[in-house]
Amino acid sequence: MNRSKHRKLSTTEKHLLAGGALLAAGAALTTASAQVPGMAEWYSIHIYPLIVGTVGRFAGLFSFSLSELALYGLIVLLAGSFIHAAAGAARKKQGGAVILQWASSLFLTASVLVLLYVLNCGINYRRVSFSEKLDIQTVEYTAEDLEQTCEWLTEEINARAGLVSRDETGTMRLSDEEGKAAVSAMKQLGEQYPPLSGYYPQPKGLLVSEILSWQGITGIYSPFTVEANYNEDMAAYNIPFTACHELSHLRGFMQEEEANFIAFLACKDAAGEDFQYSGYLMGWIYSTNALKRVNSGAAEEVRSRLDQRVEADLKANNRFWNIYEGTVAEVSNMVNDTYLKVNGQSDGVQSYDRMVDLIVSYHLGED
Repeated sequence: MNRSKHRKLSTTEKHLLAGGALLAAGAALTTASAQVPGMAEWYSIHIYPLIVGTVGRFAGLFSFSLSELALYGLIVLLAGSFIHAAAGAARKKQGGAVILQWASSLFLTASVLVLLYVLNCGINYRRVSFSEKLDIQTVEYTAEDLEQTCEWLTEEINARAGLVSRDETGTMRLSDEEGKAAVSAMKQLGEQYPPLSGYYPQPKGLLVSEILSWQGITGIYSPFTVEANYNEDMAAYNIPFTACHELSHLRGFMQEEEANFIAFLACKDAAGEDFQYSGYLMGWIYSTNALKRVNSGAAEEVRSRLDQRVEADLKANNRFWNIYEGTVAEVSNMVNDTYLKVNGQSDGVQSYDRMVDLIVSYHLGED
């Protein structure tokens, strides 16, 4: 009797098959989220909160960023494993097979990360937007409407400029509790807007924030550890707004203009004057930049009314980012622009500025 012999798969083949299956699953979920009506919304409401409540809650047990630590560990592991594979290849006659096995392991690791990205981030890009869910409609507005909004923001900033703590140079200073305050601000906003309610882990400043500074980045959401991270080296007024922006991604709202708008709402209604100041000032910066593009004279007039204590913060911010201008920041901006466009935000990095449309519509609706 003949028995068919089945060749046992090699480790390299197993890695390639497993990695391919994971990539196929990620591609299928991404396609379904874009093509199947309601799929992304259902996922963001019923599945993603479970991920935040488990993975995010676990990561929240640590005071430092797990994603930052994992990055350093991955770099060391990648370099160490390659050196080990290269040394093994040099000792064996079939050195190519050793390198191929190493490459297949790298492929499998990358495939796992891609699937984690899809599950913890990518699908949410296709959900119903925050403004649509809350029926916050952007309206057609004039340059005069935009100028009035900038004047309103200026008044709110000036009212708080003397209430925030400042250091010996006159720039804003935060306490060490900004993480807890950001969580409180988002939870309070969640009471008003139910889609934002739920568990929030504390946002974390990176231990080596220069990683973000050289890229021109204020904060980043890690889909691999479900963490909100921010650049703790930048001018202090950026931090409350950025922390709330990144936390909004943990509610499944990935579009950048909406994360900015959510951060604006969270900060302006927060308990602390430092968060209120941060929210209004960041909204003012985006709005006056938009006004400058349509009426530079009006923008200069608005800025002339700004409290000089606020000018100290703006100058400190410019000094900080000027240090990091260069090729790395430019490349990072191009990569981020491409990333956003691939995920359905056709404006790319300009989508951050679209928050102005929501702020103006919000202000007009309040009048």
